[in-house]
Amino acid sequence: MTSFKKAALALSLAGIGALAAQSALAAEITVSVYAAFTTLDPYDASDTISQNVAKSFYEGLFGFDKDMKLVNVLAEGYDVSPDGLEYTIRLKKGIQFSDGEPFNAAAVKANFERVLNPENRLTRYQLYRNIAGVDVVDEYTAKFRLKEPFSAFINQLAHPSGVMMCPKILGMSKKDIAFNPCGTGPYLIEKYNPAEYLVVKKNPNYWQKGLPKLDGITWRPVLEDATRVAMLRTGESQFCDVVPPEHAARLKEDEKLVVETMPTIIQRQIYLNVTKKPFNDLRVRQALNYGLDKNAMVKVLYKGYAGPATGPAPVGIDFAEQYGAWPYDPAKAKQLLAEAGYPNGFSANLWAASNSSANQKMLQFLQQQYARIGVKLQVRALEAGQRVQLVQSVGPEKSTTQMFVWGWSSSTGELDWVLRPLLATSSFPPANSNFGYYSNPKLDEALQAALKTTDRAEKAKIYSEAQKIIWADAPWVFLTVDHSIAARAKNLEGFYTLPDGGFEFSHAELK
Repeated sequence: MTSFKKAALALSLAGIGALAAQSALAAEITVSVYAAFTTLDPYDASDTISQNVAKSFYEGLFGFDKDMKLVNVLAEGYDVSPDGLEYTIRLKKGIQFSDGEPFNAAAVKANFERVLNPENRLTRYQLYRNIAGVDVVDEYTAKFRLKEPFSAFINQLAHPSGVMMCPKILGMSKKDIAFNPCGTGPYLIEKYNPAEYLVVKKNPNYWQKGLPKLDGITWRPVLEDATRVAMLRTGESQFCDVVPPEHAARLKEDEKLVVETMPTIIQRQIYLNVTKKPFNDLRVRQALNYGLDKNAMVKVLYKGYAGPATGPAPVGIDFAEQYGAWPYDPAKAKQLLAEAGYPNGFSANLWAASNSSANQKMLQFLQQQYARIGVKLQVRALEAGQRVQLVQSVGPEKSTTQMFVWGWSSSTGELDWVLRPLLATSSFPPANSNFGYYSNPKLDEALQAALKTTDRAEKAKIYSEAQKIIWADAPWVFLTVDHSIAARAKNLEGFYTLPDGGFEFSHAELK
């Protein structure tokens, strides 16, 4: 090799080394998540992944810490009128949006007027439609007027959809807002392809001094479970969301990684279309609960990283009560089916909410389990568009749903946002997520009464009766409560999975 070539090679290697050193010095991470993003507009998102990554740009008036405890974020505090109809929110001062405009009460009013306008057709309209209006009291005070007393209102505002966007983008189309996020959050958008990546960089003017500690985050959808795990093991990513249970033990053996597990507030159930035979018969619904071995489900599908559902809502939801899992009793199940007029069982369709590998395995397990009591299931894992078309946008008259399996997490941390959207008569699709079209006037009355009282003891009593109604009526097959399994590089700290499946990463840093 000539001396010229040697010198050129040395310069080239030095350049590569300099780039590597520069990259190593940059505090950047890659986070692999289990699904693609649907939007960067939290008011129009119905999936947890989209709400998670939107926290890069957006913050709300209130939020939750890593233990799902209510905390002030952009709000300083609040007062409630004696009749429960007005909530006066005091705002923190000196905060700017990432476009340099001030955060104030006028911005609060503009954001909520957008979601409250039904013509905007935002997904989260149903969550906030109880707001009659928002008034600007002064620059840093906003007053929310409610249509009727709603004792879970602050929890409602803490939902990850209730964020503050730069007022200048609120007049854009939904599509443009989804691709041009602008808020008070710790990061700014750099580049975005919904199916492949979202790259965010540090907001140099973020209002919380010293934060964020990372220079950037690359959010990468990786649908294949094994690929997400492999990326973490090779250092291609520093955080892996939703680790498959079968990979957890091996990851725990890797000294460079930390595997964290915890019970969540994500509960799974099979919605039974109670407007159609045979599911309109209580005995059939009871049989389906008796005929499923939930402990085997936990062992086989979750490798122990879950637990049987023991009530209409899981432990960790305020006001939730637990009764113990439905026992596995196939003989009882067959007896109930015979009493209902189905001595040889019946055939039905079972759909899952997505076509993930986990859902594919769940459908196979349920199909095998129910065959033992004579229930023959034709299973189908729906893609997102199919789910919307066949389940989420169809009223009871035109519905072809029979059995539909999906999970739910109350990201308000309160029982109202489990029972009302899933079981109230007013929540039939497309209004909300009562996918079994269950209707019980006594339950509807109780749910409204619970929201109108400001007496916690009275509210607990009402919710206790409501949950007893649901448990006895068995509108669902009560399945499991997830345990989260997340894995991270050992040198990444301050990045947490929340009990609702969300993320908290405002203090994330590389050590």
